[in-house]
Amino acid sequence: MFSFFRKKAAPPPPVAEAPPSAVPLPPPSEPVAEVAPAVPQAPGEPVVAVAAPAPAPATRQGWLSRLKAGLARTGSSIAQVFTGTQIDDTLYEELESALLMADAGVKATEHLLADLKRRVKEAKATDPAQVKGLLVDAVADLLAPLEAALTIGRHPTTVMMVVGVNGAGKTTSIGKLTRYLAEHDAKVLLAAADTFRAAAREQLSVWAGRNQVEIVSQEGGDPAAVSFDAVNAGRARGCDVVIADTAGRLPTQLHLMEELKKIKRVITKADAGAPHEVLLVVDGNTGQNALAQVKAFDDALGLTGLVVTKLDGTAKGGVLAAIALWARERAAGPVPVYFIGVGEKLEDLQTFSAREFAQALLD
Repeated sequence: MFSFFRKKAAPPPPVAEAPPSAVPLPPPSEPVAEVAPAVPQAPGEPVVAVAAPAPAPATRQGWLSRLKAGLARTGSSIAQVFTGTQIDDTLYEELESALLMADAGVKATEHLLADLKRRVKEAKATDPAQVKGLLVDAVADLLAPLEAALTIGRHPTTVMMVVGVNGAGKTTSIGKLTRYLAEHDAKVLLAAADTFRAAAREQLSVWAGRNQVEIVSQEGGDPAAVSFDAVNAGRARGCDVVIADTAGRLPTQLHLMEELKKIKRVITKADAGAPHEVLLVVDGNTGQNALAQVKAFDDALGLTGLVVTKLDGTAKGGVLAAIALWARERAAGPVPVYFIGVGEKLEDLQTFSAREFAQALLD
């Protein structure tokens, strides 16, 4: 569920250093119930929040059911640990193995076990089922820093650069995000900066047609040049958002990562503050490799957000715990998970809730 702060009046004469407007895409736990002003604006420039209706409970519940089904492989192995009658070293050893098999990683597993033992002691828990509930709390608290709202409107034109390896669902996620933005009156321009793969350009063009948004595309052109042109075109046309779809890159292919760095530098030349968002799309089925991708792309580009896809398959969702623990140690602060996806349909891409994810993983 989303809300946008949209300008309804004709633009007034420029006012020096007018504070920007913030347009949050709130997580599902934060519904927008009323129309209210955002931040103070320049005189004569009213801004209102256009509240989107909350998704029907049945719709959200259906999506959560698909998320739970997608994480069943991980969740069932962890749930088996709590079928006994005693809380002892054997339970913790089995839980450690289950978390490692779920791709939580060694450091996150150690963190969760230590946190769980503390919670069990404080609660004086004696029932394994109660311990399972405490583990849900521990996972939710670990993941909480990853829960944040994607914000549009702090800049006249918000420029997003979307990256990821081939097959992660990058272009499809861009199409779904574009639909959400377009449905809430945001003017979007797409940049087909994956110029070397015709299928990528065609796929993005299809999404542009479905969403009735403009696209800047060039066959066989330089991806940095396409991005540069798109940012300039977006600013000239008064677009709210420009989204650049880049070619899939493996973080181990250094020359290809250098090309992404070049795209980012060129975007900055077109708009000194851009890109305002650098989003990495990762496949939830890749386990610890997803963490390696996050680290590599962050080192190269400075990520601002994640989209985790394909959690409807054989996903080992424990990797989000590993990402969350890494994010705690990141000097620039956590990289939020803006969206998670469980399928190909538009409604299958939803905002991330740490509590919902922990419950789907362990309930």
